[in-house]
Amino acid sequence: MKIIPIILSGGAGTRLWPLSVNDHPKQFLPLVSEKTMIQETLLRLQGLELGNPIVSCGEGHRFLVSQQVGEVSDTKPTIILEPMAKNTAPAIAAACMAALKQDKDCVVIILPSDHVIRDVAAFQKAVTVAAKDAYDNNTLVTFGIVPTFPSTGYGYVKAGSAQGDVFQLERFVEKPCLEKAQEYLASGEYAWNSGMFVFRPGVFVEELKKHSPEMAELSVSSYEKAKIDTDFIRLDAEAFGQIKGDSIDYAVMEKTDKGRIVKLNAGWDDVGSWSALYDISEKDDNENVTKGDVIVLDAKKSYIRSETGRPVAVIGLENLVVVDSPDGLLISAMDKIQDVKKVTETLKQRK
Repeated sequence: MKIIPIILSGGAGTRLWPLSVNDHPKQFLPLVSEKTMIQETLLRLQGLELGNPIVSCGEGHRFLVSQQVGEVSDTKPTIILEPMAKNTAPAIAAACMAALKQDKDCVVIILPSDHVIRDVAAFQKAVTVAAKDAYDNNTLVTFGIVPTFPSTGYGYVKAGSAQGDVFQLERFVEKPCLEKAQEYLASGEYAWNSGMFVFRPGVFVEELKKHSPEMAELSVSSYEKAKIDTDFIRLDAEAFGQIKGDSIDYAVMEKTDKGRIVKLNAGWDDVGSWSALYDISEKDDNENVTKGDVIVLDAKKSYIRSETGRPVAVIGLENLVVVDSPDGLLISAMDKIQDVKKVTETLKQRK
């Protein structure tokens, strides 16, 4: 059984501005190690029986993908260019067609390109369990992250009856209020929705045809009419442009009776904000995280980063995020950091 990685690399990572920008979003940055996040995504699969990776991305990132994947992989990746953003389901459908062309008897693992997983051995064990179930039973398996606190920032999945390490997928739940999140944590039946999946590509395409037939038809057509441009597959813009975009959760996983859950406890984080990056980073005695040329005097519980080569000094302050990059300077209270998205929206309006 060969596992073909499908890496989704279409995100803009706006909540990590000013380091993550449209031309160079967070998946192409070395945020938690010397490797970039897309490189870490591929490297944590080493040791499994893999096929050549497939990466789905936008036109503007094609050379970044080619360069960064090439630096860590001896295999030749298939790079699929999405003409415009249509959410995850159409991108996955087109990538599944490419996987079937590579190996009709494979399973695929769908991975966002910007997650952190600290326990690679636990992750690979879960992948092996999910791949076997998907291969043997034609199931669509998602990884449910074992929650460590009552998060209101993640969606949840509810696990039903179990067969070994594989649970029936009962339902998806949107991001809850704190009271509901506490209930979910106490029940032990719920896990965070990871956005990672394992299935046979043909099974996914058939389920998409069943539950979202128009999307399936247009997604398959965009691949079948695609143009090969040197190392890239350009999906047909006319067919892809007609798709009413949707996530894999809404288009398939919430409707299918083939959904399963494998629980994952491997130090996972989606690094969706500077505060999330602060939480997972190594801290000094004053609970500060510093990167680059930084001077800290009597400051506490802050994330301070310089990417410009010039020194950044913080004096007598607490609970701050300070990020200096060639594209901008961010100074924010830690508990207001989610509002950085409003800054990027303002910048977009200013063009």
